[in-house]
Amino acid sequence: MEPAVFGAQAWPSRTAAKTAKIAPADYADVFLRHHAALRKIDLAAPHFSDRVARALREVKVREQTPELPDSDRELLSDTLSGLSAAISIDKAGDQLLHGEPHPGNLLNTTRGPLFVDLATCCRGPVEFDLAHAPEEVGKLYAGADHGLIHRCRALNWAMFSAWRWRRDDQMPDRGHWRLEGLNQVRAARDSCGWG
Repeated sequence: MEPAVFGAQAWPSRTAAKTAKIAPADYADVFLRHHAALRKIDLAAPHFSDRVARALREVKVREQTPELPDSDRELLSDTLSGLSAAISIDKAGDQLLHGEPHPGNLLNTTRGPLFVDLATCCRGPVEFDLAHAPEEVGKLYAGADHGLIHRCRALNWAMFSAWRWRRDDQMPDRGHWRLEGLNQVRAARDSCGWG
């Protein structure tokens, strides 16, 4: 048996700011700077649609998601395949992305907001990243396609939901998040006109 290989990354210490809340304008600003920096990095990274394809496989293989009701399986399958195809049509503006820049991956430090946990970096439109943030953040990001943000948000909720229905998912309060995820998929689909 091969020994396990582990890696560690040393990060400079950052002091947390007194307020944990990051204003939408500051969130949008750190996104603009983060995306500008990522455009300068030449790194082979998977396209976001690769992650969507993995989520779709989980949904389609009943043994992986045995408790997922058929109607919800159809909802997730349609959302994952349809929106991924629609978003992936134009790859001209694709760039390196954080991949999951939700509020839990944005620290408020005394030196300003800082993104962490780039383990899911991928390529795609910046709107894919923006869809992980609170809605008001995308409204403040110069040049963002707001319709595309809404489609990406529906796609992100569908991926989140697919993971919650996996047989071996261990997210705390999984039962709640299974239902909440599906509700968010439906709401996001309606918001982007995909419902």
